[in-house]
Formats: sequence, structure tokens, C-alpha cells
Amino acid sequence: MKTDELIGLLAQDAPVRDKLLGRLLLAFLLGMAVATGLFAARVGIRPDVLSAGQTVRFLFKVLLVFALFCISAAAVSQVGRPEARLAPWGIAFAALTIALGIAVAAELFVTPESLWGVRLVGQNAVFCLVVIPTLAVAPLAFLLFALRGGAPARPGLAGAIAGLAASGMAATLYAIHCPDDSPLFVATWYSIATALVTGVGYVAGSRLLRW
Repeated sequence: MKTDELIGLLAQDAPVRDKLLGRLLLAFLLGMAVATGLFAARVGIRPDVLSAGQTVRFLFKVLLVFALFCISAAAVSQVGRPEARLAPWGIAFAALTIALGIAVAAELFVTPESLWGVRLVGQNAVFCLVVIPTLAVAPLAFLLFALRGGAPARPGLAGAIAGLAASGMAATLYAIHCPDDSPLFVATWYSIATALVTGVGYVAGSRLLRW
């Protein structure tokens, strides 16, 4: 391929990338607006959020799920392209998993064994499994619609990462309501809820994002 032909192809590709980023940004804004409105109307912030915000467990929980959202959102902007490079994001996801594993180990170390089950089950396990997927529905739908304007080489993976981003957004909102701050609870129930949304995203992406 000649140099001028390569430059021409790159010039044609740039507007497509900009258009996809614009669509994704709009999808995130709309998804956040719907999820936040639903959260405010039906769930709400925990009454002791100010005092809870001074504890390590609460801060770790919120920062963990917010980091999941940020990393997934950045990965979505890449996965919608045929030449997506996801290795850096895989490392970031692995780092989050390791951080959660360390937090769980620390929790087991400082908590009497008789309380492990109590911390794991918490007060709102079932509510967590309902609220996070419910709040993630609109963000996931908007992201999948936006990704249809791209050309993901692996549609299922693109849908799964969109599911991670949607569940990260939903979990961040839910975290400021949830009274269960133990890493044992987060590692179990938040992970299950996130896996459910990610699985739905994979299936939907496999069907909707083919090209």
C-alpha cells in the first residue's frame, strides 16, 4: 500500500471513530440520567452516608465499583472498533480483582470466624441482586444501541464489556444506599449482580452487534 493511500484510509477512519465516541458519550449520559432518576425515586441514599463515608470499608466499596465503571467505560470506547486493543484493560480488571481479593483476606483476618457468615450475607443480599441489574437496564440498552454504530470484531465481548460498564454505573449508585460494607458482601453479591448484567450484555451483543 502506498503512503498516500494509507493516509487516505486513516483520514476516512477518523470521523468514524469520533462519531462512535460521540454516540457512546451520549449513551452514558442518557443511561446515567435514567439510572440516577430511578435510584432517586425508588432507592435513595442511606441515611448515615456521612458517617459511613469516614470508614475504610465504605470508601473501599464505593471506590472499587466506581473504578469498575471507569475502566469498563474506557474499554467500551475501544471494543466498538475492529482493531480494538483490550490488553491494558484486561490488566486493569485483573488489578481490581486482586484488590478485592486482598480486601476479602484482610476482612477475614480482622473479623472473628463466627461473624464471617453474617458479614457475607449482610442485610440486603436479595435487594442487591435486584437493584443493580434493574439500574443497569437503561445504560446497557443505550450502550448497545451506540455500539451498533461501530464495528466490533467480537460482538459478544463488546456486549459483555458494555454490561460491565452498565453494572459498574448501577453498582456505584447502589453502593451509596447499601448498608452492607463488608468486602465479603461486595465480593459475593455485587459480583453476582455484575455477572448477571455482563452475561445479558454478552448474549445481546452476540445477536445485536454482528456485522
